[in-house]
Amino acid sequence: MKIEEYTEFNMDEIKSLYDAVGWKAYTDNMTRLMKGYKNSLKVLAAFRDDELIGIIRAVGDGLTIVFIQDILVMPNEQRKGVGKSLLRAMIDLYPEVRQIELVTDIDPKTIGFYKSLGFKELSEVGCCGFMRLL
Repeated sequence: MKIEEYTEFNMDEIKSLYDAVGWKAYTDNMTRLMKGYKNSLKVLAAFRDDELIGIIRAVGDGLTIVFIQDILVMPNEQRKGVGKSLLRAMIDLYPEVRQIELVTDIDPKTIGFYKSLGFKELSEVGCCGFMRLL
């Protein structure tokens, strides 16, 4: 597996990855998703034999905050360390950033995954979160 900065966005392989993990709401408007990618702070991709198997996308200013917007791994590559490697690689790019945040589903396995990498639930650090959905 090779992790590298992903700057030449291939819309077809990105769509395949999002669809494979069931995030079809994102791929309903690929033009919008691709604009989001272009406006991202940083995108890293994991490849195996030149095939995209995972991606992580961050937004923010890169100085005071980094928000992990997306982290996806092909279903047949999950539980093989791909997601962990992507997240560690992204975190390593911003050693001086005080806050690296993300929002995820309430799922014990997912929560355990992020906690194993040093993340804490907002309530554990005296905070709460808010979201406005359209």
